[in-house]
Amino acid sequence: MSIEEAKRVIEIEAAAVATLKDRIDRSFQRAVDLIYGCKGRVVVVGMGKSGIVGRKIAATLTSTGTPAFYLHSTEALHGDSGILQRDDVAIAISKSGQSEELQLLVPLLKRLDIPLIAMTGNPRSWLAQKSDVVLDTTVEKEACPYDLTPTTSTTVTMVLGDALAVALLKKRNFGPRQFAVLHPGGSLGRKLICRVEDLMHKNGELPVVSESTSMRDVLVEMTSKQLGMTCVVDSKGVLVGVLTDGDLRRLLERVSDPLSMNAREALDASPRGEKRSPPFTIGKEELAAEAVPVMEKHIITQLVVVDASSKPIGVIRWIDLLKAGVI
Repeated sequence: MSIEEAKRVIEIEAAAVATLKDRIDRSFQRAVDLIYGCKGRVVVVGMGKSGIVGRKIAATLTSTGTPAFYLHSTEALHGDSGILQRDDVAIAISKSGQSEELQLLVPLLKRLDIPLIAMTGNPRSWLAQKSDVVLDTTVEKEACPYDLTPTTSTTVTMVLGDALAVALLKKRNFGPRQFAVLHPGGSLGRKLICRVEDLMHKNGELPVVSESTSMRDVLVEMTSKQLGMTCVVDSKGVLVGVLTDGDLRRLLERVSDPLSMNAREALDASPRGEKRSPPFTIGKEELAAEAVPVMEKHIITQLVVVDASSKPIGVIRWIDLLKAGVI
């Protein structure tokens, strides 16, 4: 019984959201343009369940580049309206559009010349008539079997709020880098704000040898820097290859006296396939998360960081990404 009831609720709400698409018209575009041109903040007001939805819409707008806050309709009538400014835009949420609190608050918004966008299930309501833009959130019925508890209507309103936020996000060209600035905490923040240069081993920690370096000295460099690899550079300091612990093991299998070789000869003698591929690299300004797919694709655990001249300036390892919470 419970399973069937759950499926019924989902079907009702999904159908209501689907019909919302047909109501995305010029009114929606006017609402987007109004908010986009706002020099202040977006003030979202509502009561009860509408207020809870309003909090979520305000939070989504704020986190995607549109400063917004939720104002409780009743509290606004007892002093909190002092936070309102003439450059703001208001979004009022009410299923009936007849809320007593809104009927007291809207005149105040009008006195401050604050444009009003209504999100209501009654496009002919008092609120709709007083608004500059009306976004229709009408639903055929609530998922509540008695058609009383706000369920379908709150879902539709929240989806419409998401549509506004995403449309504004695109209009502002708000991308991952801007998103990272507003979300520095948690694993999501670390993925979006942590850069390669923040995690890479550099300066005295960076193992580097020239092409002519003997394998004895290559071993000393790899051992002393403890990264399991070393960068091999040409006479100009440009990266030409990477020697790893695995390369050394393959050399021991193929060459009778690997210590008699130099770094260049070792590079040529130790490829996994017929021809050694160019070294895989990344720039220091790249997001650390962008190193992950490169390492996964090429089955490597270290990635050399190079500058604009292809000279090695650091090494980032899989374990560094793991410790930083990027993976």
